Amino acid sequence: MATTLTLTTTSATATTVLPNSLHSIRPAPAPTPAGFAPRSASLLRSVKPSRRNLRAAKAAAMLSDNLVVHDFSVGALAAVAALSLLRFWAEVAKRGIFDQTTNRKLVHISVGLVFMLFWPMFSNQGLAAIMAALAPGVNIIRMLLVGSGIWKDEAVVKSMSRHGDYRELLKGPLYYAATITLASAIYWRTSPVSIAAICNLCAGDGFADIVGRRYGKQKLPYNRNKSYIGSIAMATAGFIASIWYMHFFSLFGLVHESWGTTLRFLIVSLASALVESLPISSELDDNLTVPLTSILLGSLIF
Repeated sequence: MATTLTLTTTSATATTVLPNSLHSIRPAPAPTPAGFAPRSASLLRSVKPSRRNLRAAKAAAMLSDNLVVHDFSVGALAAVAALSLLRFWAEVAKRGIFDQTTNRKLVHISVGLVFMLFWPMFSNQGLAAIMAALAPGVNIIRMLLVGSGIWKDEAVVKSMSRHGDYRELLKGPLYYAATITLASAIYWRTSPVSIAAICNLCAGDGFADIVGRRYGKQKLPYNRNKSYIGSIAMATAGFIASIWYMHFFSLFGLVHESWGTTLRFLIVSLASALVESLPISSELDDNLTVPLTSILLGSLIF
């Protein structure tokens, strides 16, 4: 009886231990139909990001389209501002408030500098520079039409020509519009070259004529049509305008403001004033020689 009890107890013990030992060496259970649920879930998870990416791509495309519309709108606003400014000076010239030369130089100074104020409003996309260049590009077409006699506009001719001849618009005013257009499209707002070219053309050359005609009694020995005070005024005005726009654009993170850049702006302004004072500028038109000097030298030192 005791033996039977012992065997029974041993069997019970073996029965208890055996499953534990087998459990420790039992291989992983084969997947059951229920086991497919996690795989299906993971498969769905792998598909969902693709759908999200598709929606993100569509959103990015819509955003890109919106930026194009935005830049086109800013460009249109800049063009309206420039044309309105031209019309304002044309009306001033018609009323004879200033003499014709002074009025022409006020147009020369203001239009390009006001146009640059719109540059930070454009987006960072690649087409922004082209959109900005459309504004002065419209003025190129205008100069071609009026200068060729196809479009009659006596007010514009009077405010922008030296002697009241509409054909003059195919020289200096056309070079002026082309310079601003190319500076916008090629160098754009992140380059000090564009700042130097436009500021020395607009502020520098404009103030050189106004100040030189009024106070320039002491002429340069190598060019009796230019004066010391006129050349000094040009270098000073071009330099001040350049560093002002450097600071203005730096507020928007477009250019780096530094003493080194300031010194380079001074060098370009002095060189532009020197070239403007040479007799060759009277032959080729300083609206061409001044920006070319600023662009060529600026490209080397900036």
